[in-house]
Amino acid sequence: MENSYIALDIETTGLDPKKDKIIEIGGLRVRNGTIEERFHSLIHPGRELNEGIVALTGITDEMVKKSPKIQEIIGDVADFCLGLPLLGHRILFDYSFLKRAAVNQGIGWERQGIDTLKLCRLFMPKEESKTLANACRFYQVKAENCHRALGDAYAAHMLYQELAKQYQESFPESFRPGELIYKVKKEQPASKGQKERLQELLKYHKIKAPVQIGDLTRNEASRLTDEIISRYGRMETRV
Repeated sequence: MENSYIALDIETTGLDPKKDKIIEIGGLRVRNGTIEERFHSLIHPGRELNEGIVALTGITDEMVKKSPKIQEIIGDVADFCLGLPLLGHRILFDYSFLKRAAVNQGIGWERQGIDTLKLCRLFMPKEESKTLANACRFYQVKAENCHRALGDAYAAHMLYQELAKQYQESFPESFRPGELIYKVKKEQPASKGQKERLQELLKYHKIKAPVQIGDLTRNEASRLTDEIISRYGRMETRV
């Protein structure tokens, strides 16, 4: 059994690491089953949060407006996680967002991981929901502050400890970390021409920028331009 790890969770603006952004990171450094250190930060996503995310997490625009952006803090996250496997409920989701942010800053982020969701799928009855909250209820593990990063990291840690207590002696291989695989290349920042065209489109259609244009990558700028044209139409004359 692996009993030293980083229990990790993030909250995001959505489910797609190519389009969505991290808004909160929570981590626990665990040594021999005991929490040794905590990491927590809200993250400014460079865009307004939609009502669904605010309702789910309780995180508001007011809460993140003075927080660091992910590029400013990803190095600290990498240092905190150094040397230990990552643990979380559907850990590849969290890993994909963090690896993309790390690679964009030239930081290596190859990691091993332990997925409590996979363990729950292996050991829980088929008819039971395998969400983190329900798995904690099923195993009578205390979980608080659901859908907040540090609360969910703590819940995953406690769930793992309970699963190991019940099953690791009979299924030791299931409790060993495996390689986390998510392939991503460094993204280039949006070009001056892309940003100028976006500004012109926004001005022409008299709409507010949904994101901070200065932070966009080339792919994001191209995607946003296409979305605006699809919804509002092209410019008939230059602004």
